[in-house]
Formats: sequence, C-alpha cells, structure tokens
Amino acid sequence: CQSCGMPLGSYELLGTDADGNRSSEYCCYCLKDGAFTADCTMDEMIEFCVPHMVAAHPEMNQDEARAAMKKFFPSLKRWKK
Repeated sequence: CQSCGMPLGSYELLGTDADGNRSSEYCCYCLKDGAFTADCTMDEMIEFCVPHMVAAHPEMNQDEARAAMKKFFPSLKRWKK
C-alpha cells in the first residue's frame, strides 16, 4: 500500500477508488471510495503501524519497526514530497 506499506497480496485487501473499482496502489484500510480513511500525518501513520509491524515481524522490537518505517515511508506515494 502506498500509504501504510502493507503488501497488497490479495484482491480483498485492495481499497476502492471513487468509481468503486479496486485500487492497485492502496489497501482497503487506507482508501475507501477514493478517499483516505484517516486524515493523518506520516508520523501518525507510522505510530499506528508500529504494533502491526511488530506482530507481523516478531524479531523486531517497536523501535526497530519505527526506524524501518521512518526510512521506508517517505518513498511511498502518499508521503512523497
């Protein structure tokens, strides 16, 4: 996902564009009907994602997950400057 970084591995995880079609770039948690589901900053998104990243990668602690996302998120379409 170009907002939260989650892999878009299945059709069910794809968000929806304004026309109702599935988005190829954003997940269903971040994009619904062509609008972002959360009005947040990149840092707020990272903090929301930290527990999910740690759950998916138990070898990481929260600080490692946060540091990895702070490096990666600026390359995502939603957060690029």
